[in-house]
Amino acid sequence: MLECWGHRGASAAFPENTLASFESAIRDGAEGIESDVHVSRDGVVVMFHDPSLERTTDSKGLIREREWYGPKGMMHVRTIKEPKQPIPTFKETLDLLMKPENQHVKFNIDVKVYNEPEQIFSLMDRIISSYPEWETRLAPRIILGLWHPRFLSAAKVHLPYCQRSHIGASPDIARRYFWDACDAFSMWFPSLATADGERPGLSDFGGDDFLTACKRAGKKLMVWTVNNPAEMMEAVRWGVDAILTDVTSTWLDLRAALDGDYDKVGAQYTRLFLWTGPLYYAAVQYGFLLLGKRQLERVAGSFDIAESEANMQAAVVRVRA
Repeated sequence: MLECWGHRGASAAFPENTLASFESAIRDGAEGIESDVHVSRDGVVVMFHDPSLERTTDSKGLIREREWYGPKGMMHVRTIKEPKQPIPTFKETLDLLMKPENQHVKFNIDVKVYNEPEQIFSLMDRIISSYPEWETRLAPRIILGLWHPRFLSAAKVHLPYCQRSHIGASPDIARRYFWDACDAFSMWFPSLATADGERPGLSDFGGDDFLTACKRAGKKLMVWTVNNPAEMMEAVRWGVDAILTDVTSTWLDLRAALDGDYDKVGAQYTRLFLWTGPLYYAAVQYGFLLLGKRQLERVAGSFDIAESEANMQAAVVRVRA
């Protein structure tokens, strides 16, 4: 049955991307946790989703422009949501995962495009490799989630021991820019609910074909962010490998019920939402995908240029070898 990965931890119950949220997901029985990384001005890798602090904390400002240490450092910032929590560092999160009782838990790291690839991956490598037996007890559990092809080369250089995943909402982008370089794909759930040929302007490659291609190639496939039981049931029918959810207990309870009587429990959840939800229409998805790609390219540069640079670097390495 599909694995349960806590999206920003058990973020429906606790402040997102905090140790309390991660611990709650693990206590619920999740096989993995997902979180996001940014780097402070003084070089501390922190677990946080947004590039700035305003939405979820009692502070403000861009993370890359704020110090971690000091009397006004981000180490003193607390979440708005109760119970108020500090922002965890990457090191503190790995400490949690290296506890003996948590060494089965996988760690899916969403690497935001606001970071500089060389900086963040070198910092992460230094922290990961500081643990005893990290090569066998820690590295195999870490999955790097990459949105932009600009991050592929640096990930291969600094963290070659980590699995790589593409995070996205377009099967076409996944196939064109990430297919050969990634072991797994973490896809926006609605993007896999679109049949082949239904999305004009994005070729004829839809969700059905992508699901089949991943299974044939042995690529792991995760879906985000799935909080509705009917959508969870659909992901089961697709046969993906993991569900990323804010409500870890909801999926774990449903999974246990399906394990007890799959036919009876599964029959309670119809596929009607695929026709009633606006996100499942091709035209709506097309708009979201265009806006999403433009935003990524605005921050991190052209996908095509990044791909060309990566190919050139790979060619140089092969020539030198």
